[in-house]
Amino acid sequence: MNDVDTGAFDLLIRPEQAHDYIAVHRITEAAFDGPAEASLIKILRRNADPVISLVAEKDGEVLGHIMFSPVSLPGASELVMGLAPMAVDPDQQQSGIGTRLVREGLVKCEELGAAGVVVLGHSEFYPRFGFVPASRLGIGCEYDVPDDVFMAMELRENGLDGAYGVARYHEAFGSI
Repeated sequence: MNDVDTGAFDLLIRPEQAHDYIAVHRITEAAFDGPAEASLIKILRRNADPVISLVAEKDGEVLGHIMFSPVSLPGASELVMGLAPMAVDPDQQQSGIGTRLVREGLVKCEELGAAGVVVLGHSEFYPRFGFVPASRLGIGCEYDVPDDVFMAMELRENGLDGAYGVARYHEAFGSI
């Protein structure tokens, strides 16, 4: 997929604002076929700190959303963020919006000082950004999932050195 061909560069990726909440909720419900992840976003906005929450907007319309929140990881001496959830309007999927959201979100995580990021997601999508199976870094997932779908990446060289064991997402994830 090439962002230049899809027009994804016409997007504005910006921090989510209160007036975006309804659109984010609608997109997330549609992308996940239900309300669980949209409810999770509401809880994380209120209870997780720090949170990175970005929207993709084109011509004044919100077309996608991504959120990062802290995870706990034994041995990690610095902040580690978890990417979840991410949603793109189903009518706009495969157009480069998700790619732009991930790229911009990773930059924001770096600016925040995070040492690394974990994600539970598609094994063909996330490696393009530098994610590898988290098990290669000695990191496990609290959920029973295949090894190739729980991934991690260091945001700087050796950023996750010393980290080991099971990465645990915010307690709100237990509600979905």
